[in-house]
Amino acid sequence: MKILVIGSGGREHALVWKIAQSSQVEKIYCAPGNPGTAELSENVAISPMDFEKLVSFAKDNQIDLTIVGPEDPLVSGIVDYFNDHGLKIFGPDKNAAQLEGSKYFSKELMKKYHIPTATYQTFTSPDKAKEYIGSEAKFPLVLKASGLAAGKGVLICQSSEEALEGIGQIMEDKAFGSAGDKMIIEEFLEGEEVSIFALSDGEDYLLLSPAQDHKKVFEGDQGKNTGGMGAYAPAPIVTSSLIEKITPEIIERTFEAMRSEGMPYKGLLYFGLIITNQGPKVLEYNCRFGDPEAEVILPLLKSDLVPLMEASINGTMREQKIQLYDKFTLDVVLASGGYPDKYEKGKIIEGLESLDSDILVFHAGTKSENDFLVTNGGRVLNIVAMADDFFSLTESLYKNVDRIRFEGVHYRKDIGYRARKYFE
Repeated sequence: MKILVIGSGGREHALVWKIAQSSQVEKIYCAPGNPGTAELSENVAISPMDFEKLVSFAKDNQIDLTIVGPEDPLVSGIVDYFNDHGLKIFGPDKNAAQLEGSKYFSKELMKKYHIPTATYQTFTSPDKAKEYIGSEAKFPLVLKASGLAAGKGVLICQSSEEALEGIGQIMEDKAFGSAGDKMIIEEFLEGEEVSIFALSDGEDYLLLSPAQDHKKVFEGDQGKNTGGMGAYAPAPIVTSSLIEKITPEIIERTFEAMRSEGMPYKGLLYFGLIITNQGPKVLEYNCRFGDPEAEVILPLLKSDLVPLMEASINGTMREQKIQLYDKFTLDVVLASGGYPDKYEKGKIIEGLESLDSDILVFHAGTKSENDFLVTNGGRVLNIVAMADDFFSLTESLYKNVDRIRFEGVHYRKDIGYRARKYFE
């Protein structure tokens, strides 16, 4: 098989790495890819949003399966576009991808089909939103830009002053672009967040390892939201009894809701949940592998990923089984100094050659320049380890992380801290 992976981040490098292990695959292309994917595939200089060029490339190179990494092309209808040209592609179509593309759509779906989530109000006018803050709001509360905001369009507000400032930032200043044309104000839920991943063909599904990521930029979950500063899997809070509750109330009810709405969900659906005293509730849906979650759940997947993706497309998921390694994985993200705010690029990266042989490195924001590997984004590298024991895993990984150097490098030193209490 010839495979085309679309995207250029750590998630796409992890996908290419996993797909390269398939006995069915003879050639992988990545568009546009990064220096990490270039070690396993042939990078192609095509933007993920240039559907016409991607289709032409797929036809010209007899691509058997295209796999979409980022959310933007999915929400914009790349699956529909490829299907219209008779090309096999993994992921939800444009209608189904609304689960991530529109928080308004997903909240209304949850409300209609009684899927547990936070209570909320929707606003298209900043004045109406500010009026609500002044009259009915209870604090703390959460402001969410309804559209895609690269994981950063969420503000937790402790006071009316913070909320009014946040409304101005989202709806008036357009800090997250058109994602803020419509805004959700919802109740703040207390609890621990977890991520559940289901591969679905619209009818049946299989679950991957549950994960937990770290969105805040600083230790102890302080500072601004980021795309993710690290992750680990499986998340020990997700016990078998919790899965028994999540499965009928959230997972199956969501897939049933999408079928009832005439838009069966095919692809990978990421359930962002929070475990409250009242039980698990949905914070958000994502219509693709998470990043950095992909970097910890794919190494734990013992099964060949390619047949599972084909089953999602062909409607044969019921015939598939999934095997997972009984181990732990941990990912520490190395970021540029200043991220998620302003940061500089072009800093030379050193030390990768000194890492232990069992350490995985997934490139996120790097590029090759004058025979050097340099930084080229906010999140630069994902350093990943896998082990039987969580404590030895953490110790080993951070020893390796400390060997990597570039000017301004920043990483959290407490990735996995929530899991530690389960093993002490």
